[in-house]
Amino acid sequence: MAERTIEKLKSIMNSDLCTRCGSCVGLSEGKIIFTDREGKYLPKVISEPDELTAKRLLNSCPGKDFNFKEFRGKFYNDAPEFHTYTGPVFSVGIAHSNVPMIRNMGASGGMISAILIWLLENKKIDGAVVTGMSKTEPWLTKPFIATTPEEILSAAQSKYIITSVNEILPEIESFNGILAYVGLPPQVQSIRKLQAINDPSVKNIKYIFGPFYGNTLHFSSIRSFLRSYSIKDYHNISKLYFRYGEWPGNMRIEMNDGRIVQLPKFHANYLIPFHIMTNSLLCTDLSNEFTDISGGDAWAPVYEERGKGFSLVIARSAKGQHILEEMKKEGLITFNPISINEAITMHSHGYDLKKRGTFIRFKFRKLLGFSNPDYGYVIKGFPFSRYLMELAIDFLFIILGTAPARWFIAQISPAFVGRVFEKTRNVWKKATYSIKRENLNQ
Repeated sequence: MAERTIEKLKSIMNSDLCTRCGSCVGLSEGKIIFTDREGKYLPKVISEPDELTAKRLLNSCPGKDFNFKEFRGKFYNDAPEFHTYTGPVFSVGIAHSNVPMIRNMGASGGMISAILIWLLENKKIDGAVVTGMSKTEPWLTKPFIATTPEEILSAAQSKYIITSVNEILPEIESFNGILAYVGLPPQVQSIRKLQAINDPSVKNIKYIFGPFYGNTLHFSSIRSFLRSYSIKDYHNISKLYFRYGEWPGNMRIEMNDGRIVQLPKFHANYLIPFHIMTNSLLCTDLSNEFTDISGGDAWAPVYEERGKGFSLVIARSAKGQHILEEMKKEGLITFNPISINEAITMHSHGYDLKKRGTFIRFKFRKLLGFSNPDYGYVIKGFPFSRYLMELAIDFLFIILGTAPARWFIAQISPAFVGRVFEKTRNVWKKATYSIKRENLNQ
């Protein structure tokens, strides 16, 4: 007997394949919910939907499959350039908002916020789907539809814990007006899958934007960080920031009693190997390839040393390119073109992790009997040294992700661990520099 659709969906929801995009929750009419947002943050079926609804949910799910080649053909046939690593490209460059407040409030150059505000003020959209921090539970993220520049700015900056933007698909569908949408690659992929079948839930979305995507952390990272400062109750958090202050920013937590703990962004990265969401390591999309415009930090000494945010921005569609041209013409942004190869070199660590490391991890997972997502393409032919490097990386993730390792690291001063982590990371980067960049642009 054929496996029921809901059982297929459950097998994804209860595994590493679940991206937590939120589409199944949003489209289930309350029959699937998130019950453990401060834990594993997995969707749970509380009442089985009928077969037709279950098929709709499965069709929207990016966890099991998303055919890159097919969807590039559906949405980006007019792109003048294409690279397997960057995806479709109209233009790529180093950019930032020319409005100081917007630039300062952004994670890097404030580009996505600037674009959303420009679209809103020019009446090209009536609202923007964004993710901020919850007002009632300020330690958790919350998606919403922003309809003013102030609301857009309130959602500025990266959120490094799990987000589930698509759980508000019913609000998106019922919204009276045109929307821009901001999401991470798996969330964007789900929206594209729904657009491809003309699902009514996404009929109002005209523009799609998104940040580059390295990894997502479980909420346990916040609890661990607080425990390191002898703060046990995260319910007393009043504000949580991941990129607070001058670029590249600080992880900063403000408590109801007035206490503030913060750590430089690069030092706070020590939390990654201990609390990373496994699905982050199954995603091959670093630069959010299915958006109209995507952007991330411009990682290069010439920009990093200035202490101000600069974004690496990629326009992927004709309408995305038009937005950048108009904003540049009005003096609202600075945009200096660079080549695709320069962009790949700038994010060589990320592209190596996503476009090479992921496919090596797929091989390891297959040998161990785990399921992998099907992206409709495979990159192979890596040197043996890259396989050895991946074994070392994966071993560290497995060991450091255990409960004893998490407990141990929470007993040590974050300031000390952060400094050690950054120095160790720099040593590792130098030691693996040639391995990561070998044939990277081919």
